[in-house]
Parts: sequence; C-alpha cells; structure tokens
Amino acid sequence: MRISDVSRRRPDGLEIDVLVSPRSPKRCLDGFDEWRKRLIVRVRAPPVGGKADEDVCGLFSEIAGCRSEITAGMTSRQKTVLVRGDAADIEAALEKATESDR
Repeated sequence: MRISDVSRRRPDGLEIDVLVSPRSPKRCLDGFDEWRKRLIVRVRAPPVGGKADEDVCGLFSEIAGCRSEITAGMTSRQKTVLVRGDAADIEAALEKATESDR
C-alpha cells in the first residue's frame, strides 16, 4: 500500500485515514492496515484527555513540516487527519517516512 491509498487530496492539504496505537514504545508511522485501508500511527501518549490526539498531530506536523489536525474520530482509534499545505509535498514526505520506519 501507499499513502495515496489511504488519503485524499483537498485544496487545503492532504486528508489521511489512520489507525492510532497509543502507549507504544516507539513514535512513528508503522506501515498500513490493509484490511481497514489505514496508515498505522504509533504514539507514546496514552489515550486520555486528548493526549494521544495531540501526539498524532505533532508527529504529522514534524514529518510534513505543516500544521495538522484531526477532522474525524476524536474518540476512536480510527481517525482522519488533515495535514495543511501542498498535498503533493505532504504525500512525498509521508511516503519517505513510511519507508524509513519499516
């Protein structure tokens, strides 16, 4: 799978469907869940008080160098993240990050 299989380009950025794994020992993009068609995101923060959501947004912001926000799934492990900026640049940065984390 590729980032384009789990994302949609929008005029204001790239929207990505993710599956979050909180309380992980490693903070990274960890491949794809092919059955759910989602990018697996591992974060260290616990799923309490929005801390894991903040960690997810922070990770995407670091990788893409753009602002990010969760647009769906605030109380679920399955979320949609919008990374604001040039969709092609964001997609390229995320592809590179998923390759290096494998």
